[in-house]
Amino acid sequence: MKNFLTIIPNILFSLVLCFVLTSCSSTSVKMSESSPWETIQLEDQANALDIDFINNNHGFLVGSNRLIMESNDGGKSWEKRSLDISAEENFRLLDIDFKGSEGWLIGQPSLVMHTVDEGKNWTRLSLGKLPGQPYLVSTIDEGIAELATTSAAIYGTSNGGETWEAKVSDPSEQGGIRDLRRTAKGDYVSVSSLGNFFSTLESKSDTWIAHQRASSKRVQSIGFDPEGNLWMLSRGAEIRFNEDNNDIDSWTKPIVPILNGYNYLDMGWDPDGNIWAGGGNGTLIVSKDKGKTWNSDPVASNLPTNFIKVKFLEKDELGDKKGFILGERGYILKWNS
Repeated sequence: MKNFLTIIPNILFSLVLCFVLTSCSSTSVKMSESSPWETIQLEDQANALDIDFINNNHGFLVGSNRLIMESNDGGKSWEKRSLDISAEENFRLLDIDFKGSEGWLIGQPSLVMHTVDEGKNWTRLSLGKLPGQPYLVSTIDEGIAELATTSAAIYGTSNGGETWEAKVSDPSEQGGIRDLRRTAKGDYVSVSSLGNFFSTLESKSDTWIAHQRASSKRVQSIGFDPEGNLWMLSRGAEIRFNEDNNDIDSWTKPIVPILNGYNYLDMGWDPDGNIWAGGGNGTLIVSKDKGKTWNSDPVASNLPTNFIKVKFLEKDELGDKKGFILGERGYILKWNS
């Protein structure tokens, strides 16, 4: 009788677990037979945080511990570079963005740099006191750029960074952000620092609009697909897509391809329309049918790293298709179409 009573809680737990899992859209993930990714291991063990290319061959990669590297062969090899900043200042270089020969580079704490000669020379700009730290920079046109901070403040310049004008009336209600993305049209989406809600900002608006998260799970990251529709990654390895682009609060049921204890950290669409989601412990999966089924990538699964950024580059200056997945401890993946 005593053994029977001991078993009952375990049975109830199993039933509850089954109910939770069946309420999600969970798929069986097989290993792909081949991979479009090539592993590149940098000599520097710092974490790569962003990457961009000026043309097919020339690009830059930035990351933690002042990491900045340059490639002149399309990303096959990288050489370490340095910036004209004090050796005592240990910056975390977060974002780099080029349009033609002009580019912008930001880091934390409070670093903004500007180049007009493809990164040969960088000028450090003085921003004064801004709410929050630099988080995202976008090159709009010659001398024109937008800067977003960790407090969801947005600033714009039209004179190469000599002066900046606030584009958001009151960002304080956001309470800080953990993720923030921008479309080429100038629309923004952000996730609050606690992951308990997300916000949108239309290009012609100066006010963030807050939205409830899709479930009780905290939001890990959020972004735009190539058509401008939203996707969401939540704790518990949940993936969601916005069902109706006219209704931002309309979301699909959670898709949970793998329950391995690791969350997905970023997602991106390659030029062929395939969806890639990367996360902890070498987790990298791909869907070729708009998220219905998923496969694991055989190259990524063998790497001792967390994939923190998925980036496919599309710009007029690039004739070749380019894609990179940035991992920790010096690991990056280069996409071979």
